[in-house]
Amino acid sequence: MRRFAETSERIAATTKKLEKTALLAEYLKSLPPDEGASAAVFFSGRPFPMWEETTLQAGGTLLWRIVAELAGRSDEELTAAYRKYGDLGAVAGAVLPQNNDAQEGRHSPSELQRRFREIAAARGPAAKGALVRRLLGEVTPLEAKYIVKIMTGDLRIGLKESLVEEAIAKAYGATLAGGKLVAGGTLAGGTLAAGGNLKDVQRANMLLGDIGETLRLAADGRLSDATMRLFHPIGFMLASPAESAEDALSYFQNALVEDKYDGIRAQAHCSGDTVRFFSRTRDEITESFPELPQTLAGLPQDAIFDGEIVAWSSLADEAGRALPFSALQQRLGRKKVSANLMRRVPAAYLVFDVLYAGGELLIDRTLRERGRILDELLAGERKPFDDAAVSRLRSGEALARRNSALFQEVQKGFGFHPEQSSANQEISSQVIRAPISRASTAEELDQLFDAAQARGNEGLMIKDPESSYTPGRRGKSWLKLKRELATLDVVVTAVEYGHGKRIGVLSDYTFAVRDGERLLNIGKAYSGLTDAEIAEMTQWFLEHTVEDQGLRRVVEPKIVLEVAFNNVMKSDRHNSGYALRFPRIMRLRPDKLPEETDTLERVTEIYEGQGK
Repeated sequence: MRRFAETSERIAATTKKLEKTALLAEYLKSLPPDEGASAAVFFSGRPFPMWEETTLQAGGTLLWRIVAELAGRSDEELTAAYRKYGDLGAVAGAVLPQNNDAQEGRHSPSELQRRFREIAAARGPAAKGALVRRLLGEVTPLEAKYIVKIMTGDLRIGLKESLVEEAIAKAYGATLAGGKLVAGGTLAGGTLAAGGNLKDVQRANMLLGDIGETLRLAADGRLSDATMRLFHPIGFMLASPAESAEDALSYFQNALVEDKYDGIRAQAHCSGDTVRFFSRTRDEITESFPELPQTLAGLPQDAIFDGEIVAWSSLADEAGRALPFSALQQRLGRKKVSANLMRRVPAAYLVFDVLYAGGELLIDRTLRERGRILDELLAGERKPFDDAAVSRLRSGEALARRNSALFQEVQKGFGFHPEQSSANQEISSQVIRAPISRASTAEELDQLFDAAQARGNEGLMIKDPESSYTPGRRGKSWLKLKRELATLDVVVTAVEYGHGKRIGVLSDYTFAVRDGERLLNIGKAYSGLTDAEIAEMTQWFLEHTVEDQGLRRVVEPKIVLEVAFNNVMKSDRHNSGYALRFPRIMRLRPDKLPEETDTLERVTEIYEGQGK
């Protein structure tokens, strides 16, 4: 790990993207593929591949205590070091004593990953702590710095997984036309075709959810062998804001139009009687909606859908409608959902796209084609399955363990009757194909927008029927026309104790937008959250403080908010150069990553658009 740590230091020392990529490519290519695979995972900021559900379960408190013990430092001294360096890995590198017994090459990347698996498998803090203490006691302070950074998932060297993909493409940057690519990039038989293979690397990593396995395939010239790994969420296609109906139709004509629902974007992975849902943050959320898996069980083909989970009411009219997000919030984050809550806040999955079906990745097909496949798939006859198969559904198992009678009650609630022959029993569906309209004029879009608002929805999604699905990217093929222009998704960077009844809680939030990799503060708000939410967030901020300034705390920038405001002003109060007038918190956005917050460019667009 010494070379890994030294390479990391060199990468952190430069701000140039091409130089970072070149340094990493040189290092990866110098390693045997198995070692390079483990190193690639580490450079992506995690101890294990993305698709794996393995976790270390060795948190910051445990690591803090072990670093303090090995360094012989008091808690006050470690706190001072943390305020100076900003992350525990850098603190470990600064305070741990030089280890003269550390052996060169003793901890290769693959050996370190093996040790991480030992830690993950150990039961209880004492057992985990002993393994971590032994590991950190065997390495140099520089190696310890990056081991801790990997364990905390915070490498902080200006390296995203997309740059690791670029480095792999550069290290093995030729496509193979016949023959076999062997060690050192030479060819045994066939010819070596010129040209990089970044797109092939990106595609393989997206399919596998494993940057290490992607490196192995690249080293062997077999990137085309990558196949889709179900139950590993891929990136979601993102929409860009449209200022008006005329603005939207300036990008394409004959648009496909859907309501923009106020729910949780979710990817559904389906294989037989196993169905799992994932949020935009790629966290599994199946347990919060235990009635939904059965709605997609038994599909004729394995499939991955894109859609929106909403709180749904069928009482308002015959067609039903989505309820406000505040209703859905009652379902979020719960590991146990009662039958009463499911009846009170029923959930539905509004599906609007299909990304994979029948062994084929569909993202390169047009939206028009994907829509046809989606309709056929949802209308197809479900595979018959028995009571045992239903009980094996992920959500059903949780309910059955808790109360088998309640499980049967819930089954009957959405149309499954255990006393009937399940081979002939069709499960009633709570999956809804998102309704689609078409528009080619601004007048038609305005009418659809008014109708969406009348249904209580946010606005419209306007889509190019000829568009492919681009995971993780925000382009002009999908546009969103929302109810309010003046809203931004921002990330909290600092918090302060409140006043009056809130004097004991952290209720005043300073927030920022993105400018490249920088976060620039743009405002401060203290209204909009409930007392319960503020209490919960206070505990989180206390546990994720980067710098304690007394009444004010700089915190890890991970909490995303949606804020509304009246307008944008030029201001030197914040380092963004702008300030929001009358900002107020609309809601917490746990479904969004900090990387998905709005940008300084977007703020500038709003500011310039105010005068039009």
